[in-house]
Amino acid sequence: MKRRILLALVGVLVLYGLVDLFFADQTPGPMTSSSPSFGQTSPLQYAQDSVMASAGAHYKISKAGEFFLGEHYRPVWTVPVKAKVFHMNEVAGGLSIEKLGGGMQTTSLTLTDSSGRRFALRSLDKDPIQVLPAFWQKTFVGSFVRDQVSATNPYAALVVPPLAKAANILHPSPQLVYVLPADQDFKQYSNIFGNKLFLMEEKFTSKASLADKLGAATDLVDTEEMLRRRFSSSRHRIDQWAFARARLLDLLLSDWDRHEGQWDWAAYVQENEIWYKPIPKDRDQALCLYDDGVIPWLATRKFAARKFESFHPVFKDVFGLTINASFLDTRALSEVSLVDFRRLAREMQVALSDAVLRRAVQQLPPPVYALVGEETFQKLRSRRKLLVQTAEDYYKILAKEVAVVGADEPERFVVQRLSQGRTVVEIYRLGEGNVNSGKVYSRTFFAGETERINLFGLKGDDIFDISGTAAKGSYVYVYGGAGTDKVTDKSTVEGWRKKTVVVDDTPGVQLQPGPITQAKLSESITEVPSFVRVRVRE
Repeated sequence: MKRRILLALVGVLVLYGLVDLFFADQTPGPMTSSSPSFGQTSPLQYAQDSVMASAGAHYKISKAGEFFLGEHYRPVWTVPVKAKVFHMNEVAGGLSIEKLGGGMQTTSLTLTDSSGRRFALRSLDKDPIQVLPAFWQKTFVGSFVRDQVSATNPYAALVVPPLAKAANILHPSPQLVYVLPADQDFKQYSNIFGNKLFLMEEKFTSKASLADKLGAATDLVDTEEMLRRRFSSSRHRIDQWAFARARLLDLLLSDWDRHEGQWDWAAYVQENEIWYKPIPKDRDQALCLYDDGVIPWLATRKFAARKFESFHPVFKDVFGLTINASFLDTRALSEVSLVDFRRLAREMQVALSDAVLRRAVQQLPPPVYALVGEETFQKLRSRRKLLVQTAEDYYKILAKEVAVVGADEPERFVVQRLSQGRTVVEIYRLGEGNVNSGKVYSRTFFAGETERINLFGLKGDDIFDISGTAAKGSYVYVYGGAGTDKVTDKSTVEGWRKKTVVVDDTPGVQLQPGPITQAKLSESITEVPSFVRVRVRE
């Protein structure tokens, strides 16, 4: 399979090389982020406080080039729009540069005001060349990767806030701004930031911004810190239903690039527990259109780069939309049931009325709205109608194999095998004398949906009680982790398969097996997956 995928991608790139050869005067040539033209605008008219400029005039190519490479959003990138001129000393009482940011694609700055509030200034245009090995960066492959930025709508992030507000999802509110050429307020970065369009938004990192935008939130952390806290103590809880709601909005927007680095988490104290609510950010891939040219259509098939799903009136590949988010989805959605997903989808359908969708799309700059506004509105309406079915499809993807994870403290995992293929899993904190002191997890799984349930005790002396009799049931894998664990399996499931599998080290587990128990014990400490490590990507 991997060989076929590799050969398919090589074929696509060879085809692009031929296009680059025969249409050399019509297709975009190699550019670098240090080149004067990369990411710079072509301002047509200045006013005292605004400018008419395009986001990426260099994405304009011939009709022949569009046939092979895709029309994408090239008209949107090249049309001049009105943007407010950014003056660093006038915004929020005056801003100063804290640090240069951005990863492999985006040019960004973190700015601060006198009260400590932080703001992000992010370029509309991207340079994804660093995702390629150095050898390919100066070849036609580099040209192709850069050109495909035109598949994104540079103004998509402006559409999101009205939708997120209506759906009760925490969100930033970006503003379109333009930085003048050689703006001396940018000091040593003036050559990087001058003569470009940017989105500016506040980062909710100070106490002032938390109180103003996030209500009773006591803290704001990134995904890695949130997961570290969550798996250190069960008193740190993820609001999984708020995250599910946010992920449904991602699907509606066809925003496939929702990896763990695309989220912040607001912390709220509730009855001696701290709950973390998600704040999605960086909407670079919302509303994208990758598959309207011969070469990108081939490159985004299921046998190739499947995750590059496009924004169409229907959902063509829900699984493709979830690939980049799988790491976080596994850790933050294991308690959300099919009933929950259906309810959340129906609530979102009601909240995102035609009036809300229209208002959201009207946040696009008027020249952009004239090009794609009505089409975007109609696509959102169509996708909204399909949201319940899409939520069900998404749930089935998540439900096939589930990770139920405890914390680095003593806990009791209670598993009951019941009739009709049901398996109930609950987690309790353990108090003195191993008495249950509070339930922290509960979900019913169905064998027709879930093939395997993975229980992870992490650190602490955990207890796993498995019982019940059933004609069919899911596999239950028990990973005790560090500490001395006690596993008791009194369950039975018809058939010859061993449906309870215990993975641990011999010194660290007290096992009372049953008729369907399979022990996979080792003399050394058993390695279990890391649930905290985050691969933050740009």
